[in-house]
Amino acid sequence: MNTLSQHAAPEDPDPVSPSAEVTMKSGNDEVIMSSQTFVAWLRTVAPYIHAFRGKTFVVAVDGELAFQGYLNSLAQDLSLLHAMGMRIVLVCGSRPQVEEQLALRNIQPVFHKGWRVTDKAALECAKEAAGELRLDIEAAFSQGLPNTPMAHSSMRVVSGNFITARPMGILDGVDLQHTGLVRKIDVNAVNFSLNSNAIVVLSTLGFSPTGEAFNLTMEDVATTAARALKADKLIFVSKIEGVFDGDGQLLEELELDRARDLLMNGKLDEQTKDYLECCILAIQGGVDRAHIVPLFLDGGVLLELFSHDGVGTMVSEENLESLRHATLDDAGGIKTLIEPLEMDGTLVRRGRDRIERDIDHFVVLEHDGILWGCAAMYPYPNEGMAELACLVVHPSWQGTGDGERLLKKIEHDARKQGFKKLFVLTTQTSHFFIKRGFAPVDIDKLPVERRRMYDRSRNSQVLIKTL
Repeated sequence: MNTLSQHAAPEDPDPVSPSAEVTMKSGNDEVIMSSQTFVAWLRTVAPYIHAFRGKTFVVAVDGELAFQGYLNSLAQDLSLLHAMGMRIVLVCGSRPQVEEQLALRNIQPVFHKGWRVTDKAALECAKEAAGELRLDIEAAFSQGLPNTPMAHSSMRVVSGNFITARPMGILDGVDLQHTGLVRKIDVNAVNFSLNSNAIVVLSTLGFSPTGEAFNLTMEDVATTAARALKADKLIFVSKIEGVFDGDGQLLEELELDRARDLLMNGKLDEQTKDYLECCILAIQGGVDRAHIVPLFLDGGVLLELFSHDGVGTMVSEENLESLRHATLDDAGGIKTLIEPLEMDGTLVRRGRDRIERDIDHFVVLEHDGILWGCAAMYPYPNEGMAELACLVVHPSWQGTGDGERLLKKIEHDARKQGFKKLFVLTTQTSHFFIKRGFAPVDIDKLPVERRRMYDRSRNSQVLIKTL
């Protein structure tokens, strides 16, 4: 086989050079930022921006966020998403605002099994809270202050009678009166507004065909809207921060079956159960992903969307990470992964046509539709050997074991095909392979065909592992 000399990319060292710096001034403060760090970060988030453009996100926010004065920062983040081409539907809860209105009127709130009993007085408080909240949201999205993400922005916010509601009725003998459930979302009207480049705000008040008003929960409105719109994401910005296991560890990703099991058998508090149930309902209704994001983490929505692990819990129908054999559709992603290492000389250059021709030799590590790593295996059956080549892990995900996972996959495939030895040529990362059972050898240990293609100008070290 006419293969090029390839070298495994480093997993442990940070490829970003701290020496290249750019100085930026903001007022009297001087901020030093590594230019390469900035470029690396921008390249990291770019695939997400491409993937999310044109997608519909329903963002449901606990009313506590507005009550505590954090609405402006959320509006800036959602405006940024909108500017990048994402279709945003916002649902903001109003529980603390309703409680405040009740307290001002000296009305004692009444609950039954966690549901508010909304009599006429409580309904007036809910209307007052919803109206005030709507004005606050419109004001937050109208700011265009210099030196903020909303500078030069012109945001349109649309709200209206998008929700048809019905009474919840009598629960265990208790009439919940004007507490209601969503009956229908006017999908056509919402999509028309989204297509007109507006952010849509859904109220937690709904109306029946007879003109009655009903007090709804933010969770019900958001979940029903996400299902009706076939949204790509439902994002709860909540005080519960995420779903945690019995040891207090955050569960960053949950497959649907695991989420159901936790809901039925897990030791979860009632609020976590409520949010997890909404996430499960959303996924069952056709929503691709459902997220629970910490309420008071500045930029939490952005961190959840644009970082590999996120900051909360994501529920999806299946495990989003897969280690699989590459297809022609992966050629562009592989090229993007290896190009920086080709430019700095770690890898020998190969064009996309070469990658496409060799695509059957590659395996890729994919997460949520984005390639984070790759490796290739070239066989030399006459000598019972195979070459490991082009082992690359994205810089933002190095040091987490993904390089070793790719290596084990190649070793597994090599054994399965009957090869007794695996070799690699490297100029910079011999320590990575030596720690994993490879041993340095002379060039003459290479297969004859591979030896003829050895590039002596690179002086690559040869390492072999017996499988």
